[in-house]
Amino acid sequence: QVQLVESGGGLVQTGGSLRLSCAASGSIFSINGMGWYRQAPGKQRELVAHISRGGSTNYADSVKGRFTISRDNAKNTVYLEMNSLKPEDTALYYCNAAVSSYGLRYDNYWGQGTQVTVSS
Repeated sequence: QVQLVESGGGLVQTGGSLRLSCAASGSIFSINGMGWYRQAPGKQRELVAHISRGGSTNYADSVKGRFTISRDNAKNTVYLEMNSLKPEDTALYYCNAAVSSYGLRYDNYWGQGTQVTVSS
């Protein structure tokens, strides 16, 4: 069993910053890619940022230059630094990780989500 627990969401004004964290725990042998997704009301869940185990990153065009994803492999934790926030960044943010529990295969896990609200 693997759990992903997000933290760091909240209410912020336009132009402000937030830092999200997601810690993985449980039966973990290895974690491959980790990422952040978001879902706004009435919209589909979308990829925000992804980071490989080796540190390669990719971002949605809408957040490039404003958001930074990073990870601490020793702590099984992924972070999302969000700057210059806009009202359109308002969404429920989910953490995602590909986790191998016994070294045989990688399974996809999701956190419960953390709300980010940007006021105009």
